[in-house]
Amino acid sequence: MPQRFKRARAQLIELIREKGITNERVLRAMGKVPRHMFLESGLHGRAYEDHALPLILNQTISQPFTVAYQTSLIDAQPREKVLEIGTGSGYQAAVLAELGARVYSIERHEALLQRTNAILDGLGYRVLTRLGDGTKGWSAVGPFDAILVTAGGIEVPQALLEQLREPVEGKPHARLVIPVGGHNGQTMLRITRTGPDSYEEEAFDEFRFVPLVGS
Repeated sequence: MPQRFKRARAQLIELIREKGITNERVLRAMGKVPRHMFLESGLHGRAYEDHALPLILNQTISQPFTVAYQTSLIDAQPREKVLEIGTGSGYQAAVLAELGARVYSIERHEALLQRTNAILDGLGYRVLTRLGDGTKGWSAVGPFDAILVTAGGIEVPQALLEQLREPVEGKPHARLVIPVGGHNGQTMLRITRTGPDSYEEEAFDEFRFVPLVGS
C-alpha cells in the first residue's frame, strides 16, 4: 500500500479520536480498513478526509466519523452475528468484519451490491449479502446479536426489533442502532432487547442520512 495512504489513514483515525470516539477496538479496526479501495480511483486522494463521498447510483460512502460513531454504539464483539441494513460501499461492513463479527448485509441497489461484493471479496472480507428490502430484515438467518442501520428511518421497523436475539445469560443484550427522523435530520437511537417483549431505548446525537426505503 502506498505510504501516503498509511499516513493519511493514521491521521484520519487520530482526527476521529479527537472528535470524541474513545472505543479503541473500533479505532484499531478502522485503522486496518483501506477506505480508498471502496471508492472510484479518481477519489482515492480524498479517501481519508472525514467526509462522505459519492458512489454510483447517487449513493454515498459514509463519513468516517459517522461510521465510528455507529460502530461504537453497536460495539460488536467477536463471533457476534451482526446484520447491516444498507450495504452501500461495503466500508461499514468491512469495519464490522475487522471487529471479528459475523456480518450479514442487505442492499436494495443491485448494481451497487455487485460492485461492493467484488471489493469485499477482493479484500478478503467474509460478508454474506443479499439484495432486498432492509426494513424486513433477514429472518432466515436471524436472530441477530446486533443490527446496524445505515439509513434514516421515519420509524423503527418492527421486523428489526423482532429479529434481535432474546437475552441470554452471559452474553451482552442484543441491540439495534438506527437513525430515526425526517428529511431534515435524524436522532441516533440504540434499542436494546431486555426480554421477550421488552426493549430499552437510548437517544444520542443528531445526524443526516439518506432515507431508509422499504416496500
